[in-house]
Amino acid sequence: MGNRSFNTVFVFLLTAGEVYTTFSFLGGSGWTYSKGVSAIYVMVYISLSYVTSYFLLPLIWEYANKHQLVSQSDFFARKYQSRGLGIFVAAIGVIAIIPIIVIQLKGLGIIVSLTSYGRIPMNIAIIIGTLAIVLYSVLSGIRGVAWISVLKDLMILFVIVFMGIYLPLHYYGSFSELFKQVEAFKPELLTFPKTTYSITWFISTVLFYVLGFYMWPQVFASTFTAKNANTFRKNAIISPLYTLMLLFVLFIGFTAVLQVPGLTGEESDLALIQLSIKSFDPFFVGIIGAAGMLTALVPGAMLLMTASTLVSKNIVFGWKTKPNDARVAFWSKCFVPILGGLACLFVFQGGNALAAILQVGYSLIVQLCPALFASLLKKNPLTKEGAFAGMAVGILITIFISNYSMTLSTLFPNLPTVISDINIGFLPLLANLIVAILISLMTQKNRMSSAD
Repeated sequence: MGNRSFNTVFVFLLTAGEVYTTFSFLGGSGWTYSKGVSAIYVMVYISLSYVTSYFLLPLIWEYANKHQLVSQSDFFARKYQSRGLGIFVAAIGVIAIIPIIVIQLKGLGIIVSLTSYGRIPMNIAIIIGTLAIVLYSVLSGIRGVAWISVLKDLMILFVIVFMGIYLPLHYYGSFSELFKQVEAFKPELLTFPKTTYSITWFISTVLFYVLGFYMWPQVFASTFTAKNANTFRKNAIISPLYTLMLLFVLFIGFTAVLQVPGLTGEESDLALIQLSIKSFDPFFVGIIGAAGMLTALVPGAMLLMTASTLVSKNIVFGWKTKPNDARVAFWSKCFVPILGGLACLFVFQGGNALAAILQVGYSLIVQLCPALFASLLKKNPLTKEGAFAGMAVGILITIFISNYSMTLSTLFPNLPTVISDINIGFLPLLANLIVAILISLMTQKNRMSSAD
């Protein structure tokens, strides 16, 4: 936890290292390439999430600091006076983190394979990347990750801003000409479609991701490292400026539409690297590849460390009041290669563009949202039984709809578009909330009857 002494800069580096990942590097440009202007949702939800942090994170930090909590699981266990709920929250965190690790490994495989000009097959690159992230996680602590974030952020900032400015000017002479060419070639990319990725989808997806943004257990861990609550208020002011970098990712994606046409489906995630190979010498392609590898390595290591610690401390030793720190640390390191290998297996199972995998992760972790927000109220309306039941129902529904790639329009084809285009993640979240309230009312009534 860094002895809860990290200042504004250090906390910013930690959170930036987690937020700006392979998805920002490859997924953002790939989504722009295939879906167009709707990709701006990434910038919007991250910026709005920082706005919410001004009010939310100080509340979380103050409670955690008062009770000397060190994990998200501890927070829920203390709020609801239930170690069982804390263990369940830890399990949800681990399950939700796995898809995000998959994104890092899949992105790492793409970057290494393409920037080596095919000399390293993608499957081999993914295995090498998994080993690298596992070793880095075992050998490095939270401070090591934060300091490497400095190098990663500097490199990615340079690469993305340079490419976002140079490539449109190089190929089109100006940004206005870039968009004129895109409008002539694929005009649908510059407007929201009437169905599927419509304005309704955009607004609902932004709101959905904002709700889930600070539910991630690794973000909770970063929150607890701060020196004081004012650290978050300063970061809330500074951090949205950093999201401007993602604007240049959009420029790269639009440039690739005409320069590397023909990428379909999951291939759209290759747009940035394919455009780089076409536009630059191998030396600079190597620099781009190095920056991209760091966007996978830093968040991937943080995610693996968080997940392995959750399994060790909050699941294996979750029932113990004061588990032995040495044993927790030992088993945490043991679980790193196990979880890394599991994520690697999921990569080889195939499937889905990076943006779709991100949706799965958010749909899982956002199930903690009702119980968290309820716990911050002066009088918590939810009981531990209600919170547990709501989360369980939400997780089960999420797994079901994700397995079959369902949307509201496929489930309810007769609904008007303004409703059917709402992000499908709200369905399990709504079920979670309803079940949590009903079970809480029932358990509260039973306790009152028992007291009488």
